[in-house]
Amino acid sequence: MKIIKRNGTEAVFDSGKIRSAVLRANASVEEADRISEEELRQIADQVTDYCRHLDRTPDVEEVQDQVERQLMTCGHFELCKHYITYRYTRALVRQSNTTDDRILSLIDCSNEEAKQENANKNPVINSTQRDYMAGEVSRDLTERLLLPEDIVKAHEEGLIHFHDMDYYAQHISQYYSL
Repeated sequence: MKIIKRNGTEAVFDSGKIRSAVLRANASVEEADRISEEELRQIADQVTDYCRHLDRTPDVEEVQDQVERQLMTCGHFELCKHYITYRYTRALVRQSNTTDDRILSLIDCSNEEAKQENANKNPVINSTQRDYMAGEVSRDLTERLLLPEDIVKAHEEGLIHFHDMDYYAQHISQYYSL
């Protein structure tokens, strides 16, 4: 059985990830609100069975929604609240600033993409590094905040090309081409 990951790729369905996420939530609630190992196994099995009987491959969000439903169906409302909070926190982390590693790789000249991007720019020169860093920040803001999710997803999947994403956050970008 497969699952569609957040980036759109397929992976092998792993019920251990359900167990792991519920275990984290389980550890965060009072002892009286915790579920037993047997209940945890049953919930993971029920979600797995649900996904197995779909006529399609489920995505991660759908599986997580089903975990919430199972927790509520079994009357584990406090645990479900903690599970929902955990999901929300993870979503915030995924949306957080993602440019740090790319910028650091520009500074230490280990970013192969920058080295090969433009033969007219030497990535070791400070002014070029500044230009690339500004582009990384603009690209990050554009992907996370400025463009609709469906446009970003289509760009990532190669269905469209959003040209000059590294300049879009600046006011000089009056239009974009798809």
